Amino acid sequence: MTDRLTPLELMTKLISFPTVSRDTNIPLIDWVEEYLGSHGITSHRYVDPDQPKHALFAHVGPEVEGAVVLSGHTDVVPVDGQPWDTDPFTVVEKDGKYYGRGTCDMKGFDALAIWTLVEAHYAGVKRPLQIALSFDEEVGCTGAPPMIAAMQGVVPKGSAVIVGEPSTMQAVTGHKGGSGFNTHVIGFEVHSSLLHTGVNAIMAGAKLIEWANEQNTANMAAKPTDLAAMFDPPFTTVHVGMIEGGTAHNITAKDCRFAMDFRVVPGEDKEKWKIDYLKKVREVEKAMQSVVPDTRIEITPRFDVPALQPEEEGEAESLVRQITGDNASHKVSYGTEAGQFQEAGYSAVICGPGDIAQAHQPNEFIEVEQFNAGHAFMQKLIERLCL
Repeated sequence: MTDRLTPLELMTKLISFPTVSRDTNIPLIDWVEEYLGSHGITSHRYVDPDQPKHALFAHVGPEVEGAVVLSGHTDVVPVDGQPWDTDPFTVVEKDGKYYGRGTCDMKGFDALAIWTLVEAHYAGVKRPLQIALSFDEEVGCTGAPPMIAAMQGVVPKGSAVIVGEPSTMQAVTGHKGGSGFNTHVIGFEVHSSLLHTGVNAIMAGAKLIEWANEQNTANMAAKPTDLAAMFDPPFTTVHVGMIEGGTAHNITAKDCRFAMDFRVVPGEDKEKWKIDYLKKVREVEKAMQSVVPDTRIEITPRFDVPALQPEEEGEAESLVRQITGDNASHKVSYGTEAGQFQEAGYSAVICGPGDIAQAHQPNEFIEVEQFNAGHAFMQKLIERLCL
């Protein structure tokens, strides 16, 4: 496997691996390692101890600190139940677009990053370049922190991280933080005609969901801070997207499960939101136990993603702006691994091809023009690394 594949050939290969987050990504990582190795590039892995998932990172150029790091994730969201017109795991070009699961989010960028690493290796760059491919980004950015930790001392520490989430090749310098908590309300079943003697887990859980509605109403009405005003929406949001529970319409529900998620604007304390939620949980639980003492509410942390804080004269931001010529201010409300790199001491920015509006959608696509713009960006990056 010594051919130098084009970005499109690389994207086509990556998308052929159905790396939905619930499944393994090891075959994809095996292929990338073999491909890089065929060009004389040594790869390193982080192996998850609890599931069949691997992360991969590699370094080319001088063995010194200060590399530019191209960061992407290898997992994609499911296609179950989505009305696709083509095979989701085959790249199809049509009407100026490349269709396929992950073309936009974010195997298109991953392909460009792999292409750039190989080309930088052959170009003999004077400033090093690294690639970091994680897993489980789509389920809460849980795969990046152990990968970042594994990189330390194995490859020289980089200084500027470009996270290639779809941003239409604009420099995004801030995003909200996020945290999520699996919530299991455990009630007590009785016939619904005697509901006052039981505890309906769904109705108790509804009190927590109504608390979320109240927080959103209050946040929406409050005047945003200058930093929060950069985001859309300019406030922290509290969200429940799925709920399940109950066994029959005439039985008080014994179980109710849902996830309570927070997207927190920079400048606010994620930990305080957790404390406030747990306070409400204990209040509802106390009322439940006044009826049936054995009832309870179990809370399990699901994810915790730090915000990407705008940097003053950030190295990563400056590099991207110099290449793209984009001097506007861009902030997003979705979370990425950029904040995790930033927490680990890297300068970080988001810049990748494609529009986030296409992510996770049936018939996901990236415009050919956007993919080509990403390619042009990488060519200019290599030129800079050679200076």
